[in-house]
Formats: sequence, structure tokens, C-alpha cells
Amino acid sequence: MTAPFAAEPPPPRDVAGLRLSWASPLPPIRSGVADYAAEILPPLAALADVLVVEPPGWKAPQADGPWLALPRLPATAATEGERLEVLHLGNNPYHLWVAERLRRRGGVVVLHDPVLHHLLVEEAAAQGGWERFAEELEAAHPGAGQALATARRWGYTGPLDPFLFPAPHPFLRHARGVMVHSRAAAEAVGKVFPELPVAAVPLAVACLARPEDRPAWRHRLGVSADELALLHLGFLTPAKGLEVILRALAALREVGVPCKLVVVGEGSEGGALESRARAAGLGAMLLPWGFATEKELGGLLAAADLGLVPRYPTAGETSAAALRLLAAGVPVIVSGYRQFLELPAAAALRVPPGESGVADMVRHVAALAANPAALEGAREAARQTWVRGGHEPAAAAAALVAALAAF
Repeated sequence: MTAPFAAEPPPPRDVAGLRLSWASPLPPIRSGVADYAAEILPPLAALADVLVVEPPGWKAPQADGPWLALPRLPATAATEGERLEVLHLGNNPYHLWVAERLRRRGGVVVLHDPVLHHLLVEEAAAQGGWERFAEELEAAHPGAGQALATARRWGYTGPLDPFLFPAPHPFLRHARGVMVHSRAAAEAVGKVFPELPVAAVPLAVACLARPEDRPAWRHRLGVSADELALLHLGFLTPAKGLEVILRALAALREVGVPCKLVVVGEGSEGGALESRARAAGLGAMLLPWGFATEKELGGLLAAADLGLVPRYPTAGETSAAALRLLAAGVPVIVSGYRQFLELPAAAALRVPPGESGVADMVRHVAALAANPAALEGAREAARQTWVRGGHEPAAAAAALVAALAAF
């Protein structure tokens, strides 16, 4: 069985006086990295002097949060004294200002997506810098980058282009070090930048579920005692595997496995998903939720029996959705490749990537539905994976501080 990802206990380091400047998306931005920031910043500030950089145009959320009490300054303001820049990069437009800050100031990059092709495209589109885009893509992928950039500029692109040509070079060449959240990501960075210091640290994800909320939330969702509550989390994109999930759900209906699927995230609201469900004959088996508040998400996680995370392809990111489920003691079904293989199979059941995973997804769900003892064992394995992986925010903050102190 593959061992769970867990950073080795960092060697003792003197972190006294460590002063950090933290640049990332922040709530109320609906971003997984923003959620991560809100959860890890309070314990991080207990270990180091942290100054939070506000994204351009950002307005503080009305909801309370301990991280809001930390000192902040606008991205355009100069920081006082000397601080280690901690810059969070992902592959969506919320990170454009962080990428610009990295280009100007350098610093340590916390790399949430080893594939940064999408960010390079967003940068070129926002700035009209297609010439630089072509130069940097060619430098990252000699012999192919120029042609790829020309095609992209004129609207010709394939869905796998970003994953075949990840293009981290234009950004990471400005970094003094890189933090990632999996061994697979560390290896990917090391192949491109063998001289760049890289550290793998756990991704901070808090447990939002309360066991005492389970009966009320299952009743609210209309999930009976003999049904499995399946849960899919995250902004709906083709790579999240929803088409595979819907096909599996239709097959589960045909073989008589009692279950309901709750789909949570932006893109699941409105009538489009419900229309697809009706066309597939799924009816009341599918429950679209839309965007969930933190309180709602805690209740939905408490009600769930099994999470579905068949992402393919991925940008090499560690799935916060999978970890959110595991933290609640909810086992997950994942695509069995790359970073997902670092999760133990007892808690993260594997299916082949893409459409070929439908049959195995049906097999896993049916087996757990027929064996309550096996499901209970998988639930305990899920919880232990989160604990032993060091994903509780205080533990993740300690690992991050120890790694940053090395830079």
C-alpha cells in the first residue's frame, strides 16, 4: 500500500524573528487558495511575524475571521524593513498580481499548481503581452513554444496543451525557493530547476464537519438510512470528472445501489446540471447545491459517506477537495495517477483516469454500500490520512515555517 504523503518532521531550526510578507488570494474571493490562506494564517502568525498583502481592489469580507486581525497593507504599498516574500501561485486570474509581484521582487513561491501554462495565458491576455508570451513559452519549451503561442493567440488550442507544456519557467526563474504540497510536485519542479531549493510541506485544510450534525443534514438532503450520500466538491470544470460521475450514477441506478449525489460548487447552480440529470434519467438521485458557505459545507461533509474526486487531467495540484473530505472522515474515489497515488488506498480508492474509470467507480460504490463494516473502516482510514499527513492547519503552519526558515 502506498504510504500517505506526510512531510518528514523538519529539523529544528531557529525561526525566531522570522518576518514574512504573505501574498495570495484572500476571502471573499471564491478560491481554494483564499480558503487555505484564511485557515493557515492564524497559526502561522503565532510562529512568525506575518504581514498580509491585500490583493488589488480587495475589500475585507463582512464575516469575522481571526486572520482579519493580522496586519495588512495594499499590494501597491512598500513594506517596512526586510521581509521574506511568500508568494502563492496558482493557474487562474486571481494570481496575476502575485505573478507580477514575483517578477518585480522575487521571493519564495508556494506553488499550488505545478502547471502554470494557464496563468501565462491569463497574463498575456490581461496585458496584451503576446510577444513576451511567445518568447517565454519558447524558452520554457524550445522548438514548440513559438508555434504553440501563435496558435493560442489566434484561438487554436487543444485541451491538453497546458498539461503537455506546463511552462513554470517564466515564473519560477524569479524564485529563490519553492514550496509544494506533494512529492510528485517536488519532482516536477526539480526536473525543470535542479538547482532551485524545493520543499514539500502539507497543504493546510481544516476539518469543518461536526458528527452531531449528520442526522439533521441527511434529513435535509432527503438521504435515507439505507442510502449512500455521495459528494462532489469544487468549481465545475471538465477536468473535475463530472461526466464520469454522472455516467457512474446512471449505472448505479441500473444495478439498484441506493445512493444520492450532492454536487457542491459554482457551476452546479441553475438548470443546466438538472437538465443533464433529467436527460440521463437520474431525477432525484442528483442534488445540485451550488456555492456553499463554510457552515453549509460543514453540514454537507457531515452528511456524506463517500467523496468523488476523479480529476483528469490535473495541473499537479494537491486536491483541497479530497483533503476536505478526508478531514471529515469521508473516504474518496480518486483518479489513480500522479499525486493522488500519495494518498493511501484504504482511504482513497483508485479508478483509471478519464472515462475508463466509470466501471471501477460503480464497483467501489456498490461494494461499500453492501458492506457497512468496510465503509466504517474506510471512514477511519480517511480521518487518519488527514491527521498523519499533517494537514491540520496548526501542524501545516509549523511545517511551513520550518521550511521557510531554511531560505
